[in-house]
Amino acid sequence: MPAILYFDGKCPLCRREMTLLQRLKRHELTLMDVHTAQVSAYQRQHMLRRLHLQFADKSWAIGLEANVAAWSFTPVGFLFKPLLWPGFRGLAEAAYERWASRRARRCDWIEPERDTGGVYGER
Repeated sequence: MPAILYFDGKCPLCRREMTLLQRLKRHELTLMDVHTAQVSAYQRQHMLRRLHLQFADKSWAIGLEANVAAWSFTPVGFLFKPLLWPGFRGLAEAAYERWASRRARRCDWIEPERDTGGVYGER
């Protein structure tokens, strides 16, 4: 089973990035629009707030780590790895989280975040 990158197919910026990623990626990565994925409504809303990548072993990368991991399936993945290096990671994660939070507030298809305790459990 390949890794699966779940992305927001309604987001114009996300679609542009996925178009480029689709052209460059190896077959070990599948791109999946969260809006068409077989997931619960709760999971969909959670996945719309941050990029999610599920590896073949069923482990997850979320947010900046998911982005870097997705690009590692391309010939240019080495360009993204420094974002996770000590010294850069804190700044890169802060920038990603700020962008993701602002995007979620502006998208009327993403519900406001609520504290539910679990990451992928049903609610």
